[in-house]
Amino acid sequence: MLELQNVALTVDGDKGKVDILKDINLSMDKKQIIVVTGPNGGGKSSIAKVIMGIYPVTTGRIVLDGEDISGKSITERARLGIGYAFQHPPRFKGMRVRDMLELASGSKRLMDHCDLLYDVGLCSKDYLDREINDTFSGGELKRIEIASILARNLRVAVFDEPEAGIDLWSFQRLADTFEQLNQKYDTTIVIISHQTKILKLAHQVIVVAAGKISEVTTQENFLRKIDQIDTDCRCKTNCTMLGGKADVDCD
Repeated sequence: MLELQNVALTVDGDKGKVDILKDINLSMDKKQIIVVTGPNGGGKSSIAKVIMGIYPVTTGRIVLDGEDISGKSITERARLGIGYAFQHPPRFKGMRVRDMLELASGSKRLMDHCDLLYDVGLCSKDYLDREINDTFSGGELKRIEIASILARNLRVAVFDEPEAGIDLWSFQRLADTFEQLNQKYDTTIVIISHQTKILKLAHQVIVVAAGKISEVTTQENFLRKIDQIDTDCRCKTNCTMLGGKADVDCD
């Protein structure tokens, strides 16, 4: 289990201290898909980066299976089995897919790497010896990054808006991949997203707005509320549903 206990994040801004996260309390069980959603600038990605250690918490604790990891570095958390996938995966000039998977897994067992690529919907014959360069589409890069994360046999895998920069076909394949991974692995999967297709995969939906948790619910309850929105004023109601403020009246 991963827990965030009374977590706050304060950073230096142009005009002084800025509170990014305030009193965040969450519990995330293994073998679950947790989707964190909410308005832009509400603190979703900050929660992801706090879990990975990219942002050190100002106050509060992060606990992994009973161990306080709040003071541990990114490298130390990675060794404990926490992984982070960026919105835009990097391309490595001169590195093949095979090299990346070997680096991630510490193994040269070809069959394992074939299985990993198969799990993310890619054929090893087409990809293992390809250089990770500009010939890869956004969707291909996303799936290769997921394969490298799976190679590490993680306890917690965090994906920050995985749908960013990919086409609709690749997005469908990506959503299918998350569902299959959840069925096969015990990893806690945390996804930052506002896409309905991703929300439908969630065992738990966490709504974040203005740096706070505004709601923790099931995907069924969350999507039911979305379905009840008055279509004559969808933009205003959507804003309110996700914890923002609607300052305009419906036409």
